[in-house]
Amino acid sequence: MNLRLAAVALNQTPLDWPGNESRIRAALEDARSEGASLVCLPELCLTGYGCEDAFFAPATWERAWRMLADLLPETRGLVVAFGLPVFHQRALFNVSAVAADGELLGLAAKKNLAGDGIHYEPRWFKPWPGGVRDEFVAPDGTRLPIGDLVFEIGGVKLGFEICEDAWVADRPGAKLAARGVDVILNPSASHFAFGKAGIRRRFVAEGSRAFGAAYVYSNLLGNEAGRIIYDGQLLVAEGGHVIAESPRFGFADHRVLAATVDITAGRLAMARSASHKPALPAANDPGLITTDFAWPEVAVAIHHHLLAGPDEKTVEFTRAVTLGLFDYLRKSRSSGYVVSLSGGADSAAVVCLVRLMFEFALEELGEGFGGKLVAKDFGDLLLTAYQATENSGEVTREAARLLAEALEATHRELEVSALHRGYVAMIEEAFGTPLTWADHDIPLQNIQARVRSPGIWMLANLRNALLISTSNRSEAAVGYATMDGDTSGGLAPISGIDKAFLREWLQWLETTGPMIGGKRRPIPALAAINVQQPTAELRPGEQGQTDEGDLMPYPVLDFIERAAIRDRKSPQEVLELLEIAFPAYPADTRRVWTRRFFTLWSRNQWKRERYAPGFHLDDENLDPKTWCRWPILSGGFREELDAL
Repeated sequence: MNLRLAAVALNQTPLDWPGNESRIRAALEDARSEGASLVCLPELCLTGYGCEDAFFAPATWERAWRMLADLLPETRGLVVAFGLPVFHQRALFNVSAVAADGELLGLAAKKNLAGDGIHYEPRWFKPWPGGVRDEFVAPDGTRLPIGDLVFEIGGVKLGFEICEDAWVADRPGAKLAARGVDVILNPSASHFAFGKAGIRRRFVAEGSRAFGAAYVYSNLLGNEAGRIIYDGQLLVAEGGHVIAESPRFGFADHRVLAATVDITAGRLAMARSASHKPALPAANDPGLITTDFAWPEVAVAIHHHLLAGPDEKTVEFTRAVTLGLFDYLRKSRSSGYVVSLSGGADSAAVVCLVRLMFEFALEELGEGFGGKLVAKDFGDLLLTAYQATENSGEVTREAARLLAEALEATHRELEVSALHRGYVAMIEEAFGTPLTWADHDIPLQNIQARVRSPGIWMLANLRNALLISTSNRSEAAVGYATMDGDTSGGLAPISGIDKAFLREWLQWLETTGPMIGGKRRPIPALAAINVQQPTAELRPGEQGQTDEGDLMPYPVLDFIERAAIRDRKSPQEVLELLEIAFPAYPADTRRVWTRRFFTLWSRNQWKRERYAPGFHLDDENLDPKTWCRWPILSGGFREELDAL
């Protein structure tokens, strides 16, 4: 028996009821046109996954149920799994509602909740216990089975591993295999992280082999709610092989991946397996929901097993951040972006990402971007401004101008020297003494960064645009940023990526670049940026200020950050690791850097708490709202650092 099925990716928005429903309708129409009779929609796709504490509002789950009822007519001739929250026995559960031919059959509940790192599902939902079935009474009075369910529809058995269910050691799929399931559906809201696509391929393929079932994996797409980016990866596997996979990322509202699977082959594979122990007697399975359904005849499909190559971090970074920028712009209803372009690496990376966003969206959506963006011309979409004080150099000024010109951004040069001098003179009078670099280094640096903030904010306001903060992860770790200065902005798209990688990425972008329109698109104007040593350019030029001179080499900083924060190593352990990883540096220097990192890390948690929202790009970032919580006030490792 052959079955045509479809996995669907949706770009939803939390609590956007008309929009979410309309995108689901369009996706079901496309799945039908692809000949699919079984459709798996993503986790919590009716409400949106990122509703946060709005999940606690009765209006949220009640409105989701009404949407589900409104969508039932769209399932005529189909079997569809819809993701939504339901309130049952004074608790919220994350479920997939199964509808067949316009009728609701039951609610399969999620058993394992994601509660680490970026996920807080246990705050809102309760895990459903394995082997338990109950009756759910819906807001409209409908009574349905809920819990650990298997659906036998027209002789084909369907079961669920909902997102996190497939990531745990004791996967529900093993028990589903014993219950004779033919197809396992995995509706997910699985955030993007570097290298994660390969992990998904492995557990989907292995699930299809070990459980003797066709495996269908669906996911969300785009920047749903602000910080998390979903890559929209869709997978279908059988017999231990991925037989269909969608492209990742993309700017469309939805994507459908349809494939034909051989149900009989999976059944025979389990019959041949000496280790398969069927749950007998199957007729007494209390969680089996049975209904008639006429599956259409489907021709035999010949599959070429997909062998995915290794993911390139440069490409993943480019596609993830550009998609995040696109969705953040349109969902915030802003007309464009504004960037204070300093002529350095961070701001250059940001404006290049905005340009690539424009190019990718144009390639996929065409002229007008399908009505998704207000701006049609790149000069309307991006405004950059170089803001000079007396400590700014001609090298950075010219680099900023050349890059903005190459990208076709609207570029302005703002002279803020008079504002800077005015503030210094005013404070000298109030302070009662002249300010000198020898005695007042930090205040004199910070005021230059802060006088740049009001003007760039005003330009953003005038254009109804979003101001982008250009702070990176390495700076965040040690607080190497001026609050209310260079941290100003409503979005910090590179705050999740380290400076060492950014510099490598800019080199790649200068010479190679991504594929757009079938050819490589490098940005040669980046040569003027890449030739420079990173510098805040806040001290007088004769002091030769550089970031690494103020801090330490960026590769060392990033190494310490991962050892100390990701791997939870003590200062002494970090120092010992540095000796192995960076033996060329003197021992005293390594000790100074270790002290500096732990001291600055502890002092600057308040800054990390105040950063603009950024994109979650890996599973070890420093954002206290999505991954790394740390006390604002602490002992600051004083005892440990004294012991060094």
